[in-house]
Amino acid sequence: MVAPWHLGTDWGRAAQINAIGVPMDRFSFQLNATDGKARTGVISTPRGEIRTPAFMPVGTAATVKAMMPDSVRQTGADILLGNTYHLMLRPGAERIDRLGGLHKFMNWDRPILTDSGGFQVMSLAELRKLTEKGVTFKSHIDGSRHELTPERSMEIQKLLGSDIVMCFDECPALPASDERVAESMRLSMRWAQRSRDAFGDRPGHALFGIQQGGVTEHLRGESAEALRAIEFDGYAVGGLAVGEGQEAMFGVLDYAPDMLPVDKPRYLMGVGKPDDIVGAVARGIDMMDCVLPSRSGRTGQAFTRRGVVNIKNARHADDPRPLDEDCTCPACRNYSRAYLHHVFRSQEIISSMLLTWHNLHYFQEIMQGMREAIAAGTFEAWQAAFHAERAQGDIAPL
Repeated sequence: MVAPWHLGTDWGRAAQINAIGVPMDRFSFQLNATDGKARTGVISTPRGEIRTPAFMPVGTAATVKAMMPDSVRQTGADILLGNTYHLMLRPGAERIDRLGGLHKFMNWDRPILTDSGGFQVMSLAELRKLTEKGVTFKSHIDGSRHELTPERSMEIQKLLGSDIVMCFDECPALPASDERVAESMRLSMRWAQRSRDAFGDRPGHALFGIQQGGVTEHLRGESAEALRAIEFDGYAVGGLAVGEGQEAMFGVLDYAPDMLPVDKPRYLMGVGKPDDIVGAVARGIDMMDCVLPSRSGRTGQAFTRRGVVNIKNARHADDPRPLDEDCTCPACRNYSRAYLHHVFRSQEIISSMLLTWHNLHYFQEIMQGMREAIAAGTFEAWQAAFHAERAQGDIAPL
């Protein structure tokens, strides 16, 4: 039987009507069920549907590292994330546009969300200067000088052909003083209005605003009020997973999503570990992204139902068992822990391929499990079982 995510490119044609009766040439969000604060639904775009809660694999430079696009799709991913900062520097947004856009360039015909580039400018760029207009910086690749403003960020993301575009914002690292966070948030809200104005009217494409305010509730509220006044197609909770820790992050998520419109998607940026993801969904988040599944796969870490397995450890060298006997990914179906240990220690490319595939498969299994549990009204029980199984730890060595 063909899995539901193998429906082919015709799924996204504009002439079609999707399962909830919305023309596929428009962006829309249908909330199908709730269980507590947890939500499940469907985001519809001209390039296909995105089942929520959704995890977006990160394809920073127009590729999910160590994976072919078809392989990413087979894990169950409905949407990928691309990075404005990296793509504007190399190979360049104008070049990608000339070559037919990001979807064609990377051979991914499903939806793509691009971040605005603001976070990477603040964290990676050299000699950056922040003004009301935007940010000037030197490339971390070759030292060339660039300027990124809300208007330029919108232009770049249009050239890339992004289905979901993110506002240009500024995100201070935490911890930071309330004064610094407030100043940054208010600048980001002014940039949000400029992003909205520059985005214009683009049927079939969506623009998401980004809530800021650190871990301070009244600043989050002020930010949400400003974003609602501007009106966006979706809303992100930004400025978390930047050093504040899970307890503080969950503290913010206890109230921040509730400040955003109930009928629009809510996206938590840059999160995270499996228990971060489950906790975020329990607090009303619909979309997430993180480099962790692919980055961890390349460094020999596999996420399983029973926690993290470090395949580099010598205990796996003679183990004929799979990483996870209940997993159906190629790494678990076809290879032993002993083999995965061997190819990792030998620095073979297949190690990164198999472990990344496994991790992405596991993350998508979590999302599917949550969607089904929310729809059935059993999310609390699902959460309890998820945490209980992970608490057992890895299987005992032979």
